Amino acid sequence: MHVAPVGGTAVQDHVALAEIELCGDLIIAASAAEDRLSLESIDEVLKVAEERARGDREA
Repeated sequence: MHVAPVGGTAVQDHVALAEIELCGDLIIAASAAEDRLSLESIDEVLKVAEERARGDREA
């Protein structure tokens, strides 16, 4: 059996952590909703408009 070493050897994948956070946000929004989330609601939770605006400013 292989056990991960204890200490400061943890590797963080920032992209994976961001995706996990977004999934959590979607789960919370879906559980709070009375009905299925609309595409607009999903975009709002995922902050799609903000990301598009940020991309436009950087271009």
